[in-house]
Amino acid sequence: MLSKSQAKAFFLVGTIGFSAIFVGLTIDTFQRIPDQTKQKTLTESAIKGKHLFDRKNCMGCHTIMGEGAYYAPELTKVYERRGEVFIRSMLKNPEIMYPGQRQMTNYKLSDEEIDHLVAFLKWVGGMDLNGFPPKPDLAPQSTTISVSASDLKVEKPAIFSQMCVACHSLSGQGGKAGPALDDVGLRRDVQYLTQWLHDPVQVKADSKMPKLPLTEKEISELVAFLASLKGEVK
Repeated sequence: MLSKSQAKAFFLVGTIGFSAIFVGLTIDTFQRIPDQTKQKTLTESAIKGKHLFDRKNCMGCHTIMGEGAYYAPELTKVYERRGEVFIRSMLKNPEIMYPGQRQMTNYKLSDEEIDHLVAFLKWVGGMDLNGFPPKPDLAPQSTTISVSASDLKVEKPAIFSQMCVACHSLSGQGGKAGPALDDVGLRRDVQYLTQWLHDPVQVKADSKMPKLPLTEKEISELVAFLASLKGEVK
């Protein structure tokens, strides 16, 4: 049982000690901010993108760095997850990316405004957020096809994970707006896939798939990967 003076001393020492710890941790946190936020990479364009992000109330639907609403996808790592091509296309015309489905407002952004938003999202995605948001624990996938009794592995292009899975699924993972691609290599040949990726509407007039801003290299990589999908995805 503490005496009154001992209890008072215990309270004062504890209060002062823990206050000092709190102040020390606060100072340490502020010292870490420039490195963890990659402050040196913060450009004028990214700053303008942040102001535009706030003016358009993007957090009214999206979450970023743990703040915002949960109506639309989380954006902290969207640059890594979707890539610049997808982001630009989505900001330019959301309806084209998800015909008749997506509810995102078309803000009629100029090319310069899109540049600023992309710069902002790229900067946010490069921050060291101590593992936030956590990545889903998904097993890596590869496609194996048999060629003259040997196995040939075709690597999945990054653009596939960034854009194609928004509408199509592979091994049960991805969107449902378009057909599953597990056996597309059995259904379509290289020539068809190449023409389709260049301009779907030219192949099928009523196609709901938009003409994507893909480079020739990206199309070649996607065609090689899609042609290898024979229903044996592992």
